[in-house]
Amino acid sequence: DKTVSLRKDLSEMHEWITQAEEEYLERDFEYKTPDELQKAVEELKRAKEEAMQKEVKVKLITDSVNNFIAKAPPAAHEALKKELDVLITSYQRLCSRLNGKCKTLEEVWACWHELLSYLDVENKWLSEIELKLKATENIQGGAEEISESLDSLERLMRHPEDNRNQIRELAQTLTDGGILDELINEKLEKFNTRWEELQQEAVRRQKSLEQSIQSAQETDKTLRLIQESLAVIDKQLTAYIADRVDAAQVPQEAQ
Repeated sequence: DKTVSLRKDLSEMHEWITQAEEEYLERDFEYKTPDELQKAVEELKRAKEEAMQKEVKVKLITDSVNNFIAKAPPAAHEALKKELDVLITSYQRLCSRLNGKCKTLEEVWACWHELLSYLDVENKWLSEIELKLKATENIQGGAEEISESLDSLERLMRHPEDNRNQIRELAQTLTDGGILDELINEKLEKFNTRWEELQQEAVRRQKSLEQSIQSAQETDKTLRLIQESLAVIDKQLTAYIADRVDAAQVPQEAQ
């Protein structure tokens, strides 16, 4: 009869809700690779869409039960109405939980890509430092040229800490949830090691360039004094030649 048919529809819908909860909400999920995380996001999106599509069926069941109750004797009302209320509550709770979990995983996926983006920016900056350090490794030239290289290196090193702070915060957020923790820890260890090594090398190179500038300035000063001295001697010798003074007459200058 109609009651049996309605109860069968209610029971089938309850079974689907229970199965969906077990499959997508009750299991313990572990995301150790980006592929696993991406697959979980896609599965939850599909589950959320499937649940939304079931809204039509829930509405049909609701209308059928309400129509039956409107015509059936009062004795048949209470149990059926209670089953319908339980179904609607369970369905709404499932949709809410699926939406919440899907949103959370989408945020996690976005967080992972944001972390990769910051790491990419910072690693490119570190590569620039590497190139700059190589360029200043055996720099030749005077004090001015070396000073320009030092200024260029110092400008590059004046890099804001914001990106590195973001990397730490994003990584902490993900690993606290046990998401991609091994992969993230590996990437961070590699990045931090490279960062520390290049920072230390840059500090050493800055000191070395400062010493080179000082040496070049001293050399420039010595050369200037020599040039000034040679100019005086040249002037004196030119005067001797003009006066036809023989070298034998001025043994010190001749020497």
